[in-house]
Amino acid sequence: MHDVLAQILAAIGCAVLLVAILRRLSLPPVLGYLFVGIALGPHAFAVLEHRAVMELLGEIGIAFLLFSIGLEFSLPQFMSMRRVLLGLGGAQVLLGTLSGGFIAWWFGTPLAAAAVVGGALALSSTAIVAKQLVDQAELQERHGNLALGILLFQDLAAVPFLVMIPILAAGTEGGLAGVLAIALLKALVAFAVLLALGRYALRPLFHEVGSAHSDELFTVTVLFVTLAAAWMTAQLGLSLALGTFLAGMMLSETEYRHQIEIELRPFKDTLLGLFFMTVGMHLNVGELSTIWPWVLLILAGLVLGKGGLIALLVWGWGRNKAVALRTGAVLAHGGEFGFALLALALSTGLLNSHDAQPILAGIIMSMLLAPLMVRHNRQLAAALLPAAAAPPATDVVEIESALHDLSNHVVLCGFGRVGQQVAAVLEAEEIPYVAVDLHAASVKEAWEDGRKVFYGDATHREVLRALGAHRARALILNFGDLPPTHKALASARTLDRTPPLLVRCRDESNLEYLLSIGADEVIPETLETSLTLSARIMTTIGVPEDRIHARLTAVRDSRYRTIRDE
Repeated sequence: MHDVLAQILAAIGCAVLLVAILRRLSLPPVLGYLFVGIALGPHAFAVLEHRAVMELLGEIGIAFLLFSIGLEFSLPQFMSMRRVLLGLGGAQVLLGTLSGGFIAWWFGTPLAAAAVVGGALALSSTAIVAKQLVDQAELQERHGNLALGILLFQDLAAVPFLVMIPILAAGTEGGLAGVLAIALLKALVAFAVLLALGRYALRPLFHEVGSAHSDELFTVTVLFVTLAAAWMTAQLGLSLALGTFLAGMMLSETEYRHQIEIELRPFKDTLLGLFFMTVGMHLNVGELSTIWPWVLLILAGLVLGKGGLIALLVWGWGRNKAVALRTGAVLAHGGEFGFALLALALSTGLLNSHDAQPILAGIIMSMLLAPLMVRHNRQLAAALLPAAAAPPATDVVEIESALHDLSNHVVLCGFGRVGQQVAAVLEAEEIPYVAVDLHAASVKEAWEDGRKVFYGDATHREVLRALGAHRARALILNFGDLPPTHKALASARTLDRTPPLLVRCRDESNLEYLLSIGADEVIPETLETSLTLSARIMTTIGVPEDRIHARLTAVRDSRYRTIRDE
C-alpha cells in the first residue's frame, strides 16, 4: 500500500513540475501527464509498477469526464446546432473512422481493432482547440463555430465507441450484429432506468441534500451518484463511462447542474491527469527508433489527411475555401478521447501494445503541433489560398449603405451584457450609436428590438469604416480580452480620422500597455467594480456623499498613477 502511495506521489510531483513548464510555453497540460507516464512507466525508469491501480484510477477519471460532458449536454443547444452537429460532425467522424480504419486494416490490423484505431484518429482535442480559439478571439468566427460544432459531435461520438470496445473485445461468436444489438438493448435499459431515477429520485435527492446546506454532503452525493451510475452499466456488461454520461445528462436540465460541475471539477481534473499518465505508460520509447516511419506516416495522415478531409467537408457544406481550410487546420490533430479509446482497447486486449506504439506516438506529436496550427490557422490557409488572408465576409457594403447618413455617433464594439448596459444608457440620453458583435443570436435579438446592431468583426479596418468610426464621436472597445482589443486598436489607428478610443479590460495589469498602443481611456473592470462596491458600502453606513466622492477620486487618481508609473 505504501509503495502504491509513493508511486502516485512521485507521479503527481513530476506532473506538477512539467505541467507548470508547459503552461509557460502555452502547451496543453495533457502533454505533461503523458510525458510523466512515458518517463516513469515500465518502458523507461519503471517507477510506476502498479499499473492496475493507475489504470483503475484513470478509468474512473474517464467516467468523471463523461459525466461532465453529460452535464454540459443541452437538448435545446443540440437542436439549435443539429445541422452542424449531425451533418458536418457526423460526416467527419464517420468518414474519418472509415478511412483510418480501412488503412489500419489494409496494413494487417484485425477488423475490430482497426475500427477502434479509425475512431481514435477521427477525434480531435476539445481542450486545445477551445482554449486557443477563445484566446485568439476566433470562437465566434465562422471557422471557430464550425470547429466547435464538430468537436461537440466528436465528444458525443466517443460514448458509443467506449461502449462498443469491451463488446468487441469479448468476441463475436453470435455475430457482430447480434452482439451489438444486445448491447444497444442494454444501453436502452440503462437509459430508461436512469431516466426514471433522474425524474423520481435524483432531483428529490439533490433537493434534500441542497436544503442541508452542507458542501461536504453535496460533494459526497455527487461522487456516489457518479460512481453508482458507472457501476450499474458495468454490471450490464457495458462501459463505466456510459453510465456516468447518462447520469450527467439526466442532471443537466436540473437547477443543480452548475453546482455539481463545480464540485466535480477537482476530482475530474486530478483523475484525468492520472489517466493520461497510464496512456503514457503504454508508449515504449525504445521502439521509436524502429517505428519512426510509421509514426511520421500517422502524423502526416492526421495533419494532411484528416485536415484535408475536414476542409473538403466544410467546403462541400457551402462554406468558402478560406473558412474550410482554416477549420481543417484547427482540427488536424488527435485528441484526449483518442487516447481514451486506445487505452480501453489495450486494457481489454482488443489492441496489442506493439500495434499501438506508432498510433500513440503519432497522436502525441500531432498534439504538440496543434497549438501552433490553431494559432496560425489564418496564415496556413493563406499560404495555400491567398484569399484566405482577407477579413471575414461580413457584408460591409450593406452596413455602409445602412449607416451612410450617420455621424457624430458612438460605435460600440461588443454587444454582450456590458455592451447592452452601455447601449441602454446611450438610448436614455438620446445619443445615437451603432454596435457590432460576432454572436449571431445577440445580433438577431437586437435587430428584433429595433437596435442598430450588426454582425461583424470589429478588429478589421473595413468593418470599422463601414460602421462610420471615422465620423464617430467615440469608439468603445468592449471585448474585455486582450487579443481582439489589440487588433481593433491597431485597425482603428489606420482610419482617416481616429475617434477617442475607450477600452474595457479585465484588470489593471494591461492598462499601461493598452494606453501605449493607442487607447485614450482604459477602464479596468476589477478596479471600477471594487470602487463601486466601496461607494455602496460607505453610503450604507452613512458616510456623506461629498466625502465618498472625494475618497473615490483620490483612490482613482492614486491607483491609475501607480499603474502608469510601474
